[in-house]
Amino acid sequence: MKAVDEAAAGQESSGPVVFLADARTKVERELIAEWLDAGHADEFAAEAGERPSRLLLDSMRIAGALSGRADDPLVVPVRVTWLPPERDGDRNARWADVLTLNNPRNPNVLAQRRIVRDHPERTQVVVGAPARLSALRQRHRREVGDASPDSLARYIHRSAVVALERAERAVTGDRYKVPRLVIEQIMDSVGFRARLRDLARDNGIEQAEAMRRARSCLKELVAVQSKVATDLFAQTMRPLHSSAWSVHAGASQLDGLRALNKRFPLVFLPSHRSYADALVFNDFLARNDFPRNHIMGGANLAFWPVGSLARRAGTVFIRRSFGDDEIYKACVEEYFAYLLAKRFNLEWYFEGGRSRTGKLRAPRYGLLNYVAEALRARRVPDVMIVPVSIAYERLHELEAIAEEQRGGKKKAEGLAWLAKYAKAQRLLAGNVYIRLGEPLSMKERLAAAGDPLGATDSVNEAAGGDDLAARQRAALQKLAFEVAVGINRVTPITANALVTLALLGVRDRSLTVGEITAAIAPVLRYITRRGVPTGNVAVLRSTSGLRAVLADLTTAGVVTTYADGEEPVYSIEPGQHLVAAFYRNSGIHWFVNRAIVELAILDAAEAGFVDPIRAGWKYANVLRNLLKFEFFFPDRDTFEAELREEITLIDPQWNERQPAVDELASALEGTGFIMAHRVLRSFLDAQLVVAERLSARPDAGLDDRDAFVDECVRVGQQMMLQGRLHGPESVSTELFATALKLATNLGLIQGAKDASAAEPGAVGEDDAGIRVRRQELAGTLATAVARIRLAEALDPSNRKALPGGYS
Repeated sequence: MKAVDEAAAGQESSGPVVFLADARTKVERELIAEWLDAGHADEFAAEAGERPSRLLLDSMRIAGALSGRADDPLVVPVRVTWLPPERDGDRNARWADVLTLNNPRNPNVLAQRRIVRDHPERTQVVVGAPARLSALRQRHRREVGDASPDSLARYIHRSAVVALERAERAVTGDRYKVPRLVIEQIMDSVGFRARLRDLARDNGIEQAEAMRRARSCLKELVAVQSKVATDLFAQTMRPLHSSAWSVHAGASQLDGLRALNKRFPLVFLPSHRSYADALVFNDFLARNDFPRNHIMGGANLAFWPVGSLARRAGTVFIRRSFGDDEIYKACVEEYFAYLLAKRFNLEWYFEGGRSRTGKLRAPRYGLLNYVAEALRARRVPDVMIVPVSIAYERLHELEAIAEEQRGGKKKAEGLAWLAKYAKAQRLLAGNVYIRLGEPLSMKERLAAAGDPLGATDSVNEAAGGDDLAARQRAALQKLAFEVAVGINRVTPITANALVTLALLGVRDRSLTVGEITAAIAPVLRYITRRGVPTGNVAVLRSTSGLRAVLADLTTAGVVTTYADGEEPVYSIEPGQHLVAAFYRNSGIHWFVNRAIVELAILDAAEAGFVDPIRAGWKYANVLRNLLKFEFFFPDRDTFEAELREEITLIDPQWNERQPAVDELASALEGTGFIMAHRVLRSFLDAQLVVAERLSARPDAGLDDRDAFVDECVRVGQQMMLQGRLHGPESVSTELFATALKLATNLGLIQGAKDASAAEPGAVGEDDAGIRVRRQELAGTLATAVARIRLAEALDPSNRKALPGGYS
């Protein structure tokens, strides 16, 4: 039997000592007594000749023995920790243990006897951080405010349990960092009880009823974690990802975060492309003994029995809509503040759902606002936000996502759904890349963006309610934007992304390996020059590697291969364009600025501008405004600086000699590739459909948005068959919904709540005025789509297969 007693160091050298033994069986009481009698009790420096007191960790016993004491004993919690047997180099509980009714982390008395006799290395006595009774009383008054002996006893009990949990992690590892007695601590909080009193008064209910509802809400919310459930959940869920992907993630990414986590809580905000995201990411954390995150999940995934196990492994299921339930909202805010104050890490997918297109969706702000509220209330000094990119080479669930984009309904999650998903996950899908972005100080970012969270209450009150709320909302939006940019900045481009980029860029035509090589080679050179992060794109530098990627995509049903002619030719499988676009879109944010520069040059060339750069900036900002809900653009000055960098890659001397527009166009073609039609076409096509359908409507309002999107799907399909749209990847409910959001933002839908950025003069505009501006938008988009077609015609890879290999 070993002992962990480092907590004794640094304590005062005199005074009485009380050991609080967290022991539930006779065996555990005997082990603790043996450990104390072996001389460990003396290490806590009791008065000479005075025997330390020994007390079971029980609130009633504490109330009788400690609450009324006039002296100031040192209170020392102790516990026996039971470890599972070592298997495959690790000590994890397994289903086989539980099914035999033997919890190796909490064995029954008979099992404890056998372990002590045959495997004493599986037991350790741990000691929690000691504290003087006076210090415990002081903390109790500050945090709880209830002077009763029973309340103090409950507080001492909770403090001892928390101290033991911390000490036990030195034995079990940081991945088992779990909160204990959370509901009890929250319900005893003086601040939370005061808030419930106010809510009871405001809602005309008794305070006891408000307390009852709050306790019920917390039982629904709080993740009741256990070490065994953490082991079993990981064991149960691992088959859903371990067979499908090889994980590429360096443990060194976590080194800096470990140091930060000693001072601040971390909030991980990953990209969301698969149901497996949380499983893959948290398995990576667990394998590197990083504290497990509290994962905020939607109630749609709380189905039995997975939901029950997930909740005991750290998943917090939150209602998707609170309605007017102020008590539930208060419980969510308090739970968030509690976890952050205790430095428990959080994780959620701030896009609000899986990406349907492969690129980041616009962020949702609800949960992020709860974290901000904890900062504003000074419950935590700071929170570090960690952007996380999870990028897959292939996903088995994309067919269902594509069906939703074609207008189908999302299948409800349940046991049947899980069984089907698990079956698909047995098939190899290549690699998954986990990349952590630069951590962001939430306090610094919000303050820099105008949130007066560090100001005094009087200053905040003087700011005015509406104005203050607007400043806070704007600051949070800027922070979310920075998170999205941080995710994109570390998201690697994969081989599948580049191959689908090439194949989707041609209309109704199959390509040979040589033609695909011709399309990809200059892009690879561009990626290298820019220092873009990559996954497995090196395989594309050889013909055999490219053929292997094409074979994998063919097996996955994304690409079709015709091999009965002189040589194989490849194209997107009919009906799989949305799936192919998903892979392409995972990396196209790296090419958006390049695509905009191309269209700006073509605009200047068409208009015959003498100063193409100045004219190009103007048109580039028009495109930026059209695409602002599809991509994350910086402020205009930074945006223009980024465009200058892109032009330098096209023509390194442009700034020295101010080239004519034809020289820029020639230099553009000389790079060997054009990106505009490959990157922007599907988004601008979708916007054109929405703008034209809005222009065709006689009224300026829009009562049923879902019906309108369905109309866009039907008409978009017709436009594609007529050749007005490039391909099926443009006919997407997701793209139409985002285009509709743009139209709303531009003030083209009367009465819409989020038309905050309507053009000057649009407020109060009549139906005729709105119809005119809808037509103007449709015209602008038709012009942009025409330039996209011109870009496609200029792309060298669309004219011939370039000779030679890669440079």
